Amino acid sequence: MGRYMKDAVQKLKSKVSKFVKERDWEQFHTPKNLSMSLAIEAAELMEHFQWTNTVDEAAKVLKDKHKRPEIEDEIADIAIYLMSFCNLYNIDLEKAVLGKMKKNAKKYPVETVKGKMEKYSFYKSKRPRV
Repeated sequence: MGRYMKDAVQKLKSKVSKFVKERDWEQFHTPKNLSMSLAIEAAELMEHFQWTNTVDEAAKVLKDKHKRPEIEDEIADIAIYLMSFCNLYNIDLEKAVLGKMKKNAKKYPVETVKGKMEKYSFYKSKRPRV
């Protein structure tokens, strides 16, 4: 992650932390509650695309001047809950993302998966045994 992006994420995390602390909400921010809130907000984002079947239909939803702000709000809610989780449980978001990307690069090598969408276990079962 570039320095600017890291600073921007840290600034957002600080604002979220301050917001939560000012309202004494940390007492309610258990791993269960925050993870459930993340799932709920992700589901609310999914609702906007529930009946779209093509990329063009989804793009139309994203361009809708009334729906776009609602979609951005859902994405913001997801980010806020994620940052709250990281703040309260001392998770380095950059380290976690970069570590997971490294694992994903091994599970999904470009030469095997480019242009394909199956789960990594699908490719494992297709590899010849040595």
